[in-house]
Amino acid sequence: MKYLDEYRDPDLARRLSDEIHRITTRHHCIMEVCGGQTHAIVKFGIDEFLPDKVELVHGPGCPVCVTPLELIDQAIAIASRPEVIFTSFGDMLRVPGSHLDLFAVKANGGDVRIIYSPLDALKIARENPDKEVVFFAVGFETTAPANAMAVYQAHAQRIANFSILVSHVLVPPAIEAILSSTNNRVQGFLAAGHVCAVMGYHEYDPLAAKYQVPIVVTGFEPLDILQGVLMCVKQLEEGRHDVENQYVRSVIKQGNQPAQQMLTRVFEIGTRKWRGIGQIPHSGFQLRDEYRMYDAETKFNVRGIQAEESADCISGLVLQGHKKPFDCPAFGTTCTPEHPLGATMVSSEGACAAYYRYRGQSLTT
Repeated sequence: MKYLDEYRDPDLARRLSDEIHRITTRHHCIMEVCGGQTHAIVKFGIDEFLPDKVELVHGPGCPVCVTPLELIDQAIAIASRPEVIFTSFGDMLRVPGSHLDLFAVKANGGDVRIIYSPLDALKIARENPDKEVVFFAVGFETTAPANAMAVYQAHAQRIANFSILVSHVLVPPAIEAILSSTNNRVQGFLAAGHVCAVMGYHEYDPLAAKYQVPIVVTGFEPLDILQGVLMCVKQLEEGRHDVENQYVRSVIKQGNQPAQQMLTRVFEIGTRKWRGIGQIPHSGFQLRDEYRMYDAETKFNVRGIQAEESADCISGLVLQGHKKPFDCPAFGTTCTPEHPLGATMVSSEGACAAYYRYRGQSLTT
């Protein structure tokens, strides 16, 4: 396990922690954007290595969690149709809609299938010309290129019975929405390394300059996160607001340009609604007119479906860094992974799921 253990070295972790303690002189509130980083922080107790003056808060970096409730209801409506084979990554099937989830649709006889690539959905469409095959295209910039490629290939191969239900959101507009809020507490960011592996990190320079906050592109292992926090705290202590790259083994500033070209070919940027947060301008992908025939929302006429969030779920406040999961009265009682009120409790990257799995016992007793 050499290539895993070297990023979990306890001695090096202690040295990084000691250096953070040494240089910290005042309170700093730092947000990790990615749900994968959140799970690593909670699982390995990284926040417990930090001085009390360094507070980590969790951001909207779980794509499953920010998929709006009405889009889940749209997916359920489409998947319930007898002529549809509905395909999705597994983490979407237990996300609650207004009344049920996709697993319930499957249990009731719907043809709902877990797949591992949107190209698998395209293959299913070729093999089932008498069915409409829909892929639930959820994610940040990380997963969007593969979904764009599936649409591009469907168009090139003239596969008319394939479509995608698009819920792609973008990280930089979400960071700006947090920073521009009158209730913002965040003073620095750990940016998601895998998003930057695709998009690069040149988009963060204007944000760091405009709001005078340091942004550190950071990986997902314990030492990555501790080093990212150290780099961020150094900037805050020195009064700097630069964009730095901790994740140099995987990320370059310009990102993956062929992937970006595929995104630009198939998608355009539009306003997106984020679950628990609301509308964020220019924060998501939508299909260009040339590929609009592959838009499941239009093909199945489900755009008019509306939904109301549970009044008992504070996931929106968690996703914006205003609250922690254990601040929710429903946490671990009326909201559990078996009976979730919101997506943050069931997603593999959700903050509530991380707290319940790794700290649930201590928080509910």
